[in-house]
This record gives sequence, structure tokens and C-alpha cells, in this order.
Amino acid sequence: MTRLFGIAAVQMSVEAWDMDATFEKMSDIALNIRKQMPWVNMVVYHELVVPGLVQFKTPVDVDWWKKNCGPVPGPQTERLCDLAHKTKQWLIPGSMWEVENGKMYNTSVVISPDGDIVAKYRKMFPWLPYEAGTAAGDEFCVFDIPDVGRFGLCICYDMWFPEVARTLAWMGAEVIIQPTLTPTSDRELELVMARANALFNQCYFVSVNGVGTWGGGRSTIIDPDGRILQQAGTNQTFLTEMIDLDHTIRTREYGTLGLAQTLKQLRDSGQKFPAYGNNGLADGGFGQLGKLAFHRNTGL
Repeated sequence: MTRLFGIAAVQMSVEAWDMDATFEKMSDIALNIRKQMPWVNMVVYHELVVPGLVQFKTPVDVDWWKKNCGPVPGPQTERLCDLAHKTKQWLIPGSMWEVENGKMYNTSVVISPDGDIVAKYRKMFPWLPYEAGTAAGDEFCVFDIPDVGRFGLCICYDMWFPEVARTLAWMGAEVIIQPTLTPTSDRELELVMARANALFNQCYFVSVNGVGTWGGGRSTIIDPDGRILQQAGTNQTFLTEMIDLDHTIRTREYGTLGLAQTLKQLRDSGQKFPAYGNNGLADGGFGQLGKLAFHRNTGL
């Protein structure tokens, strides 16, 4: 028996600086997907879609940031939980700003079809030094969908650190969902990394980007053998795919393309990982690097 699961990856533009209007747009899309494609079990949006973010700059209303962040769970997630309950779909509404104990996090939640938050994840690697005002999370996130399988969650720049996806796979993730918000020329590189993360961890990898002023699109869905199932352009659209989590098991058991049983060999290798740690950074090549900070010039 296969473990089929329908996913819709929504690549949309936000209503700039308008959380309420952006939520209405998200809601309309989810409701239309439910009506037109009832086989879709999960709807995923891009990073920081909830507050209607378009750029990392101070808007005219200097209190805009304060008005569009808050506790999780809180007023923002209540609306999203109602939407999931209404559509009877799993919902990963990209991410939002969460404030707790005076710190702001880039936070994603997973909401069940019953409208309950079943998982919360704080971005572990803010895009430093540019997101210097955002605190880093310290917990990996996996969650189970009954009778389907285990999913993992990361956000945007987390993908640049292979330790994140590998840890999620080691924790049992068969699908990794990555909401992102990338307008820059490195999206081409991120597509390489999305495919590499799927290959290294023999799992599905779903990367959902925004479009418009602050998003370069090209969302993608990769299968456990590293095949590109879908890749969007730069227009507003959504990708729908029926994935089969038994494909993950087959690839891990018989090998990528029937060739490389990498996860089993890693498990049985006897090697102890990680091979590096914070105490060893100064003694290795990393010790030659400067402080993580804005570079004002090219002088070393």
C-alpha cells in the first residue's frame, strides 16, 4: 500500500505591508485549491508571507514591525488555524515574526486539518548579518502525519547548512519542507542545494519561494532520487504534486537510482559525527576567518 500525499506549493506575491490583505489572498488561494483539487492534503506558502513582507527596510509607519509580530500561538495563528479547519487541509503558512521575552524569531507553524498547531519551528540560521535583529532558534522540527509519515521543516537560509537537512533526515523525516524568500541571484545556487539535500538525505525536498518585489520564484519539488518533479518560473502560480512517501523508503533501502545506499552505509559505518565541533574551529581553517559582520570595504 502506497502512502500518497497531495501537496500544493503556493508561489505568490504578498499585498505589500498589509497583513490583513495578504491573509485574505492566502485564504482565497487555499479555498480555491480545496474546491478545485480536493485531493491536496497540504498547502504550503513562502517565508514571511504572513506579515506581507516585501523588503527588509523600514516602512513609512515605523511601528509596522511591532504591529505585525506577536506571540505564537496568538492572534495571527488563530486566523490561520481557522483557515486550516475550514479547508480541512494541513497548512504550513510560510513563516511570521514571533516575539517572546523581548526577542523576535522567524517562526513557522504546522497546522492540522482540525485547526490545531502541531509543530512550531524557529529559523535556526537567520541570514546574518542582514537579519541581525532576529534571534536564532535552537530546536530542529519534525512532525508526523498519521498514516502517512514524518515530515521535517526548515526555513530559507537553513538550507545552506547541510547539517540541518541531515539532522531532520536522521530524525526520520521523509519529506523536508522549506519556505524561503529569495530575490537575489543565488536562487540558482539554492536550486542546486535543494536537489543536493534531496540526494544526500534520500527524501523529498519542497522549496517554496515568493514572487514580486521581494521574491525570485522558481519554487521546486524534488523527489528522493534527486529528480526535479516540478520547478516554477517567476510568475505567481502554485505547484501541485502527489508524492508517495514509500518512494523515500524504496530509495533508502535499494539506493539512489538503485545504486547508492548512502544512509544505511552512514548508519553502519562506525564513524562518529559530527567530525567537527565548536572547540575545534579555531584550530582548523575556520580560525582564519574574520568576525561575522557587515563588510564596509574589500580590505582584509
